[in-house]
Amino acid sequence: MAACRYPAILSVVVSVGALLSETHLLPTALAAGETPKDVLAAQIRTQGFACDKPQRATRDAKQSRPDHDVWVLKCENATYRISRYPDLAAKVELVR
Repeated sequence: MAACRYPAILSVVVSVGALLSETHLLPTALAAGETPKDVLAAQIRTQGFACDKPQRATRDAKQSRPDHDVWVLKCENATYRISRYPDLAAKVELVR
């Protein structure tokens, strides 16, 4: 087997790929330096939900599945459970 001619590039590609598979966020959002809480807050706002000052987003590993992420987003005014499938609107539930 031939050695990789570009080991540093391969390492970056593998690292970014692992990050994308874990968070399922758009590469453009990650490249822009946005955090998951910012991306999720923007997404639910486009769907008509209020999220003032997003504080944190936590991925629910127990409820998440391949191609289906579940997040808990804590905003200043509310907490939401967000279920995300690729290419579909998120299912948003008010937790409290």
